[in-house]
Amino acid sequence: MKIGCPKEIKPQEFRVGMTPNAAQEAVARGHEVIIETNAGMGSGFDNDSYVAAGARIVDTAEEVFATADMIVKVKEPQAVERKMLREGQLLFTYLHLAPDPDQTHDLLASGCTAIAYETVTDRNGGLPLLAPMSEVAGRLAPQVGSWTLQKANGGRGVLMGGVPGVGPAKVIVIGGGVVGTHAAKIAAGMGADVTVLDRSLPRLRYLDDVFGGTFKSQYSTAGATAELIQEADMVIGAVLIPGAAAPKLISRAQLSTMKPGAVLVDVAIDQGGCFETSKATTHADPIYEVDGVMHYCVANMPGAVARTSTIALGNATMPFLLALAGKGWKKACQDDPHLLAGLNVHAGQLTYEAVGTALGLDVVSPEAIVNA
Repeated sequence: MKIGCPKEIKPQEFRVGMTPNAAQEAVARGHEVIIETNAGMGSGFDNDSYVAAGARIVDTAEEVFATADMIVKVKEPQAVERKMLREGQLLFTYLHLAPDPDQTHDLLASGCTAIAYETVTDRNGGLPLLAPMSEVAGRLAPQVGSWTLQKANGGRGVLMGGVPGVGPAKVIVIGGGVVGTHAAKIAAGMGADVTVLDRSLPRLRYLDDVFGGTFKSQYSTAGATAELIQEADMVIGAVLIPGAAAPKLISRAQLSTMKPGAVLVDVAIDQGGCFETSKATTHADPIYEVDGVMHYCVANMPGAVARTSTIALGNATMPFLLALAGKGWKKACQDDPHLLAGLNVHAGQLTYEAVGTALGLDVVSPEAIVNA
C-alpha cells in the first residue's frame, strides 16, 4: 500500500502523523511511504531521518494526496485538504465530527473511507488512540492553567502551591477519566488543593484507592459543581462522551458566581467544549475573558509538546496503521471489531451513531458496510 503523510497545516500544530520508526516498520513490510517535505520538523524529525527509514520525500501535500492509498494525519483534514481526498482513499486521523458539520459533509462528499483515532476501542472499553493524547492534554492542563492564572495573563494572581502561610490554589477537575486523572495528579503535584468530580462510583473508588489523599473526589451533580466552582481558582473540564458532543457543565450564568480572574481550561474543546462559553482557540492566541473569567480552550493542546505527543501517538497508532496497510481497511476491520469502531465515514455514508445523532444525519451500521 502507498501510505502518505502530509504536513499538518492547522495553526500552531507541530505534530506529524508518522514517525520515522513507523515509516521504517511500514517499509519493512513492503509498503511505500510518502512524506511531505519538512512534515516532521515541528516534532524534531528531519527529512533525512525519513529517508533513512526508507520513505520518499515529496514537495507538496498535493503530491501526497494524489499518490497515496492511505492518508495518515494527526488533526482533522482542513478544508483545503478535504478537497484533495478522493473516492476509495483511506483517511486515518483524529476527526471529532460531532461538532463539525462542515467537515462531516465534506468527507461524505469526497467518497473516502475515514477511520477516526478517537473512536477506536479496546477490549476493556477504553480508547487506545485517544488515551496518549488525553494523557498529554491532562498533564498540560494544570500547567497552562497556572500560566493563565498569573495576573499578567488576566488571572487571579494565585500560585498553584501557595507558600508557607498562604493557601494553595483550589482546582476542580470535572471528569475522572484519563484526562481528569492526569490533570489531578499534576495539579496536586504542583501543590494545589484538588477535587475531582465524576458520576461513576467505581471510578471514584478507584481514584480513592490508588491516589488516597493526593487529591479529593466527589460525586458529580449539578448542585455539587455549582457549589464548588464558587470557590475555585481553576476548573478543568475533562468530560468525554466517545464520538459525541461534550455536555455543557457550566453555564454562562454561573460565571457570575465564580471569582474574578478564575480560570476555565476546556480539554473537551475538540468535541465542542464542556462550558457554555467555550470557543476553540489556538496556541498563538490561547486565552480570552468572559464575564471576568479567563478561558483556555486550545483545540490541539498536545501540539504544544509536539515531540512527546508525536512519539506517544505513533506508538499507539502503529499496530492499527500496519493492519490497515497490510490487510486493507475492510479486512482489518472485519478481523478487529475495535478498529471497526473507528469507522466514521465510508463512500458517502456516515457510520458512527453518535455523530449522526449530533448532526441529525442518517447512519449506516459499520457492520453492514464491512459485511456487504
